[in-house]
Amino acid sequence: MSAQPDLPLRPMTLGELLDAAMTLLRARALPLLATAFVLAGLEQAVLVPLRGFAQVSAPLYLPEDGHFGAWWTLVSAGFGIEGFIICVLGALAAAAAGPALVGQSVRDRELWTRMRPISTLVTAIVLGTICGIAAFAGFVGWIFAYGLFGLVSGVIVIDRAGPSFVRAARLASRGGLRGVWTRLAAYLTWLAVRVVLGAGWVAAFDLFTGGGLPDWSSWAAPIAWTLANTVAYAALGCVDAVLVLETRIRTEGLDIAVSRARSRGEDPAVALVWAP
Repeated sequence: MSAQPDLPLRPMTLGELLDAAMTLLRARALPLLATAFVLAGLEQAVLVPLRGFAQVSAPLYLPEDGHFGAWWTLVSAGFGIEGFIICVLGALAAAAAGPALVGQSVRDRELWTRMRPISTLVTAIVLGTICGIAAFAGFVGWIFAYGLFGLVSGVIVIDRAGPSFVRAARLASRGGLRGVWTRLAAYLTWLAVRVVLGAGWVAAFDLFTGGGLPDWSSWAAPIAWTLANTVAYAALGCVDAVLVLETRIRTEGLDIAVSRARSRGEDPAVALVWAP
């Protein structure tokens, strides 16, 4: 049985929220990282032919002259796939975060059923499509699509409210769009880590060899990005799960409801279910 992470039953600062997300990731590293690795690997498999069509080169895959349209399609597809993956991992993380908040033990293998896989999969496809279309139509649209609707995974698993994008947007909008800015801050933080891990090996190779990419860079780069994205996607999924709980504590009094349930000898997990 996995050790339960210690999630604070109180409002948190941004730094505390990110720390809590990493605590959750460390406690549930096996299911989260294993799932993230599979999904990140499939993402690279999908993007490889699109990169060939856009005629981009490893490791950063920047646009080439005369191929900006194809490159933009590649980037938009990447944003869409990311939205799908983070939604799935957010649901898996939420399946662990809810019980952790109320001090209940859940085995790793039980997370797969608690994440409501069918609803999660359908919702993730919808969210990924929205993110991809918004990115293709203009990057500003992706910012709000990703920021507003990304908490839908926690809504499904923790709130048990079904795939409610409206509920997710309301949670993310509270406190002056606090949820939106938190998701974007986490995304940018992990984007920097991903770039370092996914492309930093080129700088190291140049340092020791004197420059020039080796022939094997075309397949080494996707592997490097898979490994980098594995950690980043899992961490972002944990951020979403913790953010749903923290927002409900901050704006709905979830901490009070849990404390009352405990004082009455009732199951505190009942307080997690959202009642409109």
